[in-house]
Amino acid sequence: MIPKEIFKKVRRIEITTSRLVSDVFAGQYHSVFKGQGIEFDEVREYQPGDDVRTIDWNVTARTGKPHIKKFVEERELTVMILVDVSFSCRFASVNMLKSQLAAEVAAILAFSAIRNNDKVGMIMFTDGIEKFIPPRKGLRHVLHVIREVLYFQPKGRTTDITKALEYLNKVTTRRSIAFLISDFFPSRANKDAANGGQKDQHELNDKEDVLKKSLAIANKRHDVIAITLNDPRERQLSDCGILALEDAETGRAVLIDSSDAALRRQFDQDNKERLKKRERLFRSVGTDYIDISTDIPYTDAIVKFFLKRRRRKK
Repeated sequence: MIPKEIFKKVRRIEITTSRLVSDVFAGQYHSVFKGQGIEFDEVREYQPGDDVRTIDWNVTARTGKPHIKKFVEERELTVMILVDVSFSCRFASVNMLKSQLAAEVAAILAFSAIRNNDKVGMIMFTDGIEKFIPPRKGLRHVLHVIREVLYFQPKGRTTDITKALEYLNKVTTRRSIAFLISDFFPSRANKDAANGGQKDQHELNDKEDVLKKSLAIANKRHDVIAITLNDPRERQLSDCGILALEDAETGRAVLIDSSDAALRRQFDQDNKERLKKRERLFRSVGTDYIDISTDIPYTDAIVKFFLKRRRRKK
């Protein structure tokens, strides 16, 4: 039985995101995602001004009159939303959890898609595939998708984006628009490997290469757009004295002295390198990405992305 508060959250998100879709994203989604291409419609007689490259020579020879092939845009799209539901997304220092931010962004994308008569599907993942919702149309289906993002309790705790991308390629044979929503934090095992010996470092590098390869393959088959979840406390460590920190994915706890200036500088340096590595990953495989954060309205970032995409297509 789904708790009443979940239904209230779904309703609130429905009202908020529907208004945003109507007021902010109207026309943006359609202008950026115009369909998979063109499909054959009919053959008709040639008229002055028609493109001679569309002449159907077989029909022309058979009838003795020039005919052309008429094509129309293939409008219907399949939108797949891949959501990281690992425990590292259950964090925030302001406004809302990264998981809640992911749910609202997923709702924006889903409502935009069904308003455009597109199908919407979802893959929720941790270090394995937690749930797959096949793409369908309709408001009821989208509300089901949003409810699952809010209410679903994953079995896994850590993150494996590679498995999610491989699963996408298995279940979606047709080219789709794939939004990959994650904080893109490596699992704690990978972090520990980075601080370990040479063998562990090789293992970490191998995993990063596998992710890069999987992302490249998925981006060739689909239009993959990464949406990164961020929080200000991940960008900067404040001077708050002794802090007890716990890793959300493993439960590992540690005490740190945040008043140590050298520690804060190292934290800042490590974070900058993490972000640079993430950006290099996206750029190396030609994947577009949108950075959103729990402390900044996400609408601005998504609108900027749509405008950038639209200019690029012209």
